[in-house]
Amino acid sequence: MAGWTWEYEGYDPADARLRESLCTLGNGYFATRGALPECSADEVHYPGTYAAGVYNRLVSEVAGRHVENEDMVNLPNWLPLRFRLPGEPWLTPDTAHVLDHGETLHLSSGLLERRTRYGLGAGRTLLVRQHRFVHMADPHLAGLRTEFTAEGFSGPLEIEAALDGDVTNAGVPRYRDLDGRHLTHVLTGTSAADTVWLRCRTRTSDVRIALAARLTAPAPVTNRHDRPRALQSTRLDLAAGESVTVDKIVALHTSRDPAISDPLHAAVDRVVRAGGFDELLPPHLTAWDQLWRRAELDVPGEAGRILRLHLFHVLQTLSPHTADLDVGVPARGLHGEAYRGHVFWDELFVLPYLNLHFPEISRALLHHRHRRLERARTAARDAGHHGAMYPWQSGSDGREETQQLHLNPRSGRWLPDHSHLQHHVGSAIAYNVWQYCEASGDQEFLHTKGAEMLLNISRFWADSATFDDRLGRYRIKGVVGPDEYHDAYPDAAEPGLDDNAYTNVTAAWVLARTLDVLRGLPEPRRRELAERTGLDARELEQWEEISRTLHVPLHHGVISQFEGYGELAELDWRGYRHRYGDIRRLDRLLEAEGDTVNRYQASKQADVLMLGYLFSPAELQGIFRRLGMSLDERTWRRTVDHYLHRTSHGSTLSGLVHGWVLARARRADAWKFCQEALQADIADIQGGTTGEGIHLGAMAGTLDLVQRGLTGLETRGGALWLDPVPLPELSSYGFTLRYHGHWGVRLRLEHGLLEIAVPSSGRSPIEVHLPDRTVHLQPGETDRLALPD
Repeated sequence: MAGWTWEYEGYDPADARLRESLCTLGNGYFATRGALPECSADEVHYPGTYAAGVYNRLVSEVAGRHVENEDMVNLPNWLPLRFRLPGEPWLTPDTAHVLDHGETLHLSSGLLERRTRYGLGAGRTLLVRQHRFVHMADPHLAGLRTEFTAEGFSGPLEIEAALDGDVTNAGVPRYRDLDGRHLTHVLTGTSAADTVWLRCRTRTSDVRIALAARLTAPAPVTNRHDRPRALQSTRLDLAAGESVTVDKIVALHTSRDPAISDPLHAAVDRVVRAGGFDELLPPHLTAWDQLWRRAELDVPGEAGRILRLHLFHVLQTLSPHTADLDVGVPARGLHGEAYRGHVFWDELFVLPYLNLHFPEISRALLHHRHRRLERARTAARDAGHHGAMYPWQSGSDGREETQQLHLNPRSGRWLPDHSHLQHHVGSAIAYNVWQYCEASGDQEFLHTKGAEMLLNISRFWADSATFDDRLGRYRIKGVVGPDEYHDAYPDAAEPGLDDNAYTNVTAAWVLARTLDVLRGLPEPRRRELAERTGLDARELEQWEEISRTLHVPLHHGVISQFEGYGELAELDWRGYRHRYGDIRRLDRLLEAEGDTVNRYQASKQADVLMLGYLFSPAELQGIFRRLGMSLDERTWRRTVDHYLHRTSHGSTLSGLVHGWVLARARRADAWKFCQEALQADIADIQGGTTGEGIHLGAMAGTLDLVQRGLTGLETRGGALWLDPVPLPELSSYGFTLRYHGHWGVRLRLEHGLLEIAVPSSGRSPIEVHLPDRTVHLQPGETDRLALPD
C-alpha cells in the first residue's frame, strides 16, 4: 500500500538508535524496540522491552546526595536469535561484512521486516530475512520468523535463541550514573522440548515477570540454561539457493495482569497453546485492520505518510488493550527510557484525539488519574493546601516523581530541578475530563469520577489563590509554567514565579467549568458529593469570585508570561544562533556559560500561546471577558508575534502549538511550524532524543492538528462545531470520528466543501454548527456543505 511503509536502506550504526525507536512494535500492553535480534545492548544498539505500568524504584548516589528515582523497567529481552557458521564468530552487522541491509516497517499490518545479506568470503553469502510482530489481538504474545538462505554454498548453520534476563536500564546516557539494575531473582527452566521460560521480579516494587519462548525449526532443538539466560540451539543444514525457516513465539505476563494466578504458569500455558507464526498472523492482521478503520485518516502526500506513522505509534502505546490496564500516558511511549517512562501532562495532547476515536481508552486513562486522586489530595495537604495537587511527573502510584537533580550534558553539572512547581498539570487533567465527556456524552463519568476530580482540582486552585488588595484581584504565586526555562526570578533565593498567565487563565476556566458541572448534577448526586467533600454554598461563592478576578499580567499591550516578564532583559538571539547554531536547549548553553535563562525574555516552548491551543478564539475571548478583561484580535496577534520571536522551541510540542495557533490566526508561516511538528521524531530535530523514545504528545498532537486544529472542530453543548481554516499546503483531507455513540462519522474537506456522512444507526441526529448555519444530519445521511470564504 502506497504510503503505508517506513523504509530504511543500508546499515549505519549512527542511525541505529533512531531506527530502533521508530521501528518499535507494541500493542498497548507491551512494546519492543526495533533492535536486530543478533545484536546485544551496547553503544550502538539498545533492545528494550517495556510493559505498560511496570515501574521500579531505586536509590542512587549522585553528586554526594542520595537520589530516589522510579523507572519504567526494561524487561528481559525476548528477541535474541543469533547465527554463525560452525567455528566462526557470531554474525552481526558491526562485526561481519554487510553486502546490503534494509528494514521495512509495515504500518497497515504492524509487522517489522528486515533483510540483510552477509558476505562470508569465497563467494559465499547468507541472506537473512525476518518478520516480527507484537500481537495486537492477544496482548501477551510476540513472534519472530527468521528465514535463512545460503547463496553460493551449502552447509551447516548454528542458531542460538535466548530469553535474556541480564538487562539493565541503560538506554539514556544522562542516567548512567544512576542505578539501573531493576531485576532480581532471575530463574530459567524448560517446560517442553521446544519451550523454555524465564521468571524474575523487580527489586523494590516486587512485580513478578515471566516469559516463555517456543522455538520451531526443521532440526532438533536443544535447551540449556546459563543464568540469567535461557538458551535454545539448533543446527540447520542449508542447501544453496534454498530457504530454511526458524520461528520463535514468546508469551509475556506480569503479576499486574488480571485473571491469572501466577505469571509463569500463565506465560507457559499461553505459549504452549498458541498456534504457529502462520496461525497467529491472521488475527493480528484483523486487529490492525479494525484499528485503522476506527482511526481512518486520509491526508495526501508526505504529510499523510508521516501522520500514519504517528498514528501507528500512538495506537501501539495506547490501544484498546490499554482500557483494561491501570496506566497513564508515558510521555515517550513504550519506546525507550527517556523521562524514565513517567507520565507528565502529555495526555493533554493525546486524549483529544482518542476521545473521538477510542473513548474507552480515554476513559481508562482518566480512571488512572482518579485512582490517584487521594494521593494528589495528600500531596496538597503536605504542601499546606486543600484539594488535589497532581504531580508534574508520576509513575506507579501517583506520587511526585520529578527528579530532584538534572544533568546538563554540556557543563557536566547536576542542577536543582524545580519543574515539580508546574501545578498546571491539574488543569490539564480537568480539561481532559471536560473534553472527554463533551465528545463521548458520558454523563455517568462526568457526574461521578469526573466531578470528584474537577471539584478537588478547583479546591486546590481556590486555596492557592491569594487576594491582593492593591490589584483588587486574586493571584497564584510560586509556580512554573509550561516554559520550563523560567523557574525563578533573577537572583531569587527561592524558585517559583507569580501569576503565570497560562496557569491563572486555565485555573479560572477550571473553576468556571466545575461550577457548571456541579449546577448540572442531579440533586441526589449533588447532595452525595457535598456530603462526602464538605462542599458548601460559601465555598462555591468563593470559586465564583476567584474565577472572575484572577490576575492576568500584561506588558506593552501583550499578555505577560508571568508577572515581571516584561522587565527581563532581551536576549541576543542573532548572536547565540551565530555562536551555537542550534539553540533549542538554550538553558543548557547559558548555564554552561555561567548564565541563566531566568534573566531573559526567552522561552523553551509555547507558554502563553498554549491558551490558543486549548481554546478557540471565541472561547478564549469569553474566558477573558469573565475575568473582566478584553482580548481583542489585535491584542492576541501582538501576543503571538511577541512570543514567536522569543521562543527557542526546546520541546517537540512547541512547533505543534505554534503551527496550531498560527493556522487559526490565518498566518502564512503556520505550515513551517506544522512541518517542524511532523519532522520532530523522524528527523530527530532535538538532536538524539528520539533514540531514547518517541515523543508521544507531539505525535498525537499532529493528528489532532488535522482533526480539530484545521477544522476548528469543537464538541460542546451536544453538537459538533466546525470553523475550518484554509491552509494551502493541506487543503484536502478526511477522517472518521466516533461521536456520542455514532461510529464512523466521516468528514472530508476539499476545495471549499465539507462533506459529512453519518452511518446508519438507531441514534439521534447529529447537530452541526458552521459559522453561517446549523444543520442536522440523520443517521444514514450525507451532506455536502459549501464553506464561507
